[in-house]
Amino acid sequence: MKRKDKAASTPREQKTASMSRNRAASNAAAYVFLVLVCVIWLFPFFGLIMQSFRSYSTEYGGMVNYIVPKKFSLDNYRFLFSGRTNFLLWYKNTVIIAIVVSILQTGFVLCVSYALSRMRFRGRKTLMRSWFVLGMFPGFLTMICMYFLLKQFGLTQAGAVPGLILVYVASSGMGYYVCKGYFDTIPKALDDAARIDGATRAQIFVHLILPLSKPIIIYTALVAFMAPWCDYIFASYVAFGNDKTYNVAVAMTRWVWTNDYQGYFTRFCAGGILVAIPVTILFVCLQKYYVEGVTGGSVKG
Repeated sequence: MKRKDKAASTPREQKTASMSRNRAASNAAAYVFLVLVCVIWLFPFFGLIMQSFRSYSTEYGGMVNYIVPKKFSLDNYRFLFSGRTNFLLWYKNTVIIAIVVSILQTGFVLCVSYALSRMRFRGRKTLMRSWFVLGMFPGFLTMICMYFLLKQFGLTQAGAVPGLILVYVASSGMGYYVCKGYFDTIPKALDDAARIDGATRAQIFVHLILPLSKPIIIYTALVAFMAPWCDYIFASYVAFGNDKTYNVAVAMTRWVWTNDYQGYFTRFCAGGILVAIPVTILFVCLQKYYVEGVTGGSVKG
């Protein structure tokens, strides 16, 4: 009976079995490809972590031909917190700039996005188009002009921290695109109902729109936090020549420019790990809201 059943299998069943085998093979190939991509992508981070635990004093000898240290050490991390360097001050400057910029820039973007999404006024579309066109030009085109302008107000070198905050926040309203798209997805009937009940625009924004916009608020805050946290070019330009106003990116880059490249390179790796930890924690904890903010803001603009 079993032999007859096998022989009596219909062409449709044979086709289904063939499709299942092909699908399994394609899935296996896709998984293998994704694993290889992950290994290639994560390899530099693995090397960075391993180098941060390599002691220059015990493994001296120029360039090494291995990745995993022969003897793990915390010398590089001890150096960062030993007081022989201003790493804690640089880290503090970076944290202050990133947090202040994140708060202020998020507030500005939310206000501008709400106004462009809910209000209709003369010149609205022209303003949006103008900002969109201006946003296509890189900010580096104005670096020289901006530096001399900040210098006139004492916001360079010793005053680089407030100067950087001012620059990062100044044009933040132009980044309204994603946030406005998210506000457009919230039904305007809610605003009309609140207006009938006597609520003002500010009350609607604070008590109605913002509680419904948690994903886009977190997305905007994370993006605003990342820009000054990772900035090197403009920060080095404004804080040039004053060691105490460097951020971490500028200061650690100076380390690998020294003659003692190999010794400071391992310390550079340790500092890079400490810089990456807060950002990694933020993205892991807020990943759900970050994705919702991106997808929700790209639906309608």
